[in-house]
Amino acid sequence: MGNEHLLVIEDENEIRELMEIILRRQGYQLTSFSSIEEFSNRSTEFGGPPFSLMILDWMLPGQSGFEFLKAARKKEEWRKVPIIVVTAKAEPDEIVMGLEAGADDYLVKPFDAAVLVARVRALLRRRNGSSTSSSQDVVSDGLRTGSLNINLKSYEVSIGAEKLSLTPTEFKLLVTMVKDEGRVFTREQLVKAAQGEGINVIGRTVDTHVFSLRKKLGEIGHRIETARGIGYRFREDEGVS
Repeated sequence: MGNEHLLVIEDENEIRELMEIILRRQGYQLTSFSSIEEFSNRSTEFGGPPFSLMILDWMLPGQSGFEFLKAARKKEEWRKVPIIVVTAKAEPDEIVMGLEAGADDYLVKPFDAAVLVARVRALLRRRNGSSTSSSQDVVSDGLRTGSLNINLKSYEVSIGAEKLSLTPTEFKLLVTMVKDEGRVFTREQLVKAAQGEGINVIGRTVDTHVFSLRKKLGEIGHRIETARGIGYRFREDEGVS
């Protein structure tokens, strides 16, 4: 963990200092700024973005976090840097905009210290594990997380020894979420991921498919979490610390 270098851009001094204290206690290296302009003026000191993860305030003086996010995701060196957007605005439309612009996750102010640490850890696990978290294994022909097994060749899904009967849409939605375990997907992103030959998913029908998928997953159905007004995520296995 000592090699993980995090970048924080937050204009509220108290919140920025709180983040620094919380994350340094976890052993992370921290570099923080109060604006995009301050960071840009100092960025040459780093010789490019060497950061493992970025925590970006949505509303900043000068260039906003949203504007920076859109520009950064167009640059090769920033495409693989996980970015958590922090916002005081809890409106779903604002959060959806950030996720679709390239944010990997979000936090709404005020946030709990444990939640901040958990989100950072989850994103770093995904980054360091090539899109698979520590609770997930890539097996020869599919994915396994906890008791859930997904065979990508035979399109079979099982929980332990019990095989599930999923529709093609349910299968695609499940694979999309499990492959990027912990990530929040907007409904629009899930619609795009599920589209394919013989599959036509539109708008709020995603909710219906997810509801059915949860029921079929039974005792692990709760691992599909709802981000209210935004979309869904497949939560990491509770057995993972």
